[in-house]
Amino acid sequence: MFGQRKTCVQVVKGRTGDAARLCEAADRWHREVAPRARGWLGSTGGVTADGVYFNLMRFDSPRAAHRNDRSRAQGQWWDEVADLFEGEVTVEESTDVETFGRGGSDEAGFVQILRTHIRDREAVRPHVPEEAQRTLTRLRPDMIGGMFCIHPDGTCTGVAYFTSLEAARKGERTEMPPEYKAWRDEQMAHFDQEAVFYDLREFWLQSP
Repeated sequence: MFGQRKTCVQVVKGRTGDAARLCEAADRWHREVAPRARGWLGSTGGVTADGVYFNLMRFDSPRAAHRNDRSRAQGQWWDEVADLFEGEVTVEESTDVETFGRGGSDEAGFVQILRTHIRDREAVRPHVPEEAQRTLTRLRPDMIGGMFCIHPDGTCTGVAYFTSLEAARKGERTEMPPEYKAWRDEQMAHFDQEAVFYDLREFWLQSP
């Protein structure tokens, strides 16, 4: 579980043809590398049905994240898994991180990633104001919470944690009140890309 605190998040994205081996590699990272990764707060990773890989790694500071990047254990682990990816693997970093709801939970039964681009960051601060959070808590009990990571170029990576895939699909059909819809419509005016959603069918939730 993680809550409201300032973090540095590294968003790793790539493509793989072997989700099962990457899941095994993530378990190995948790056993062998994580105990020596000072400042690591947790990770949310997984692979979509069509092979898109995400891993959001949370650290208590950029210094801790960069220290892990340079560590021998991290380098050895990466050398062992690099050939599981097809093409380029990107790493984006953010210290502009907001959580909503109850944040994340290692008990989540379904995880969804979204990617979009913000034209006016200050106009959507916070991403989910208190009134909207109260509405979500009341009408979407399937949604545990989540976080938004805004990168320096305006790209936004969001992650939402749900109790289960079935509950999330049912929740998506919930009729939201007019004031909530009005807030969403106003907020979307400050984005210049349609959000792309990624369902992590195979995923891992790790904490120290």
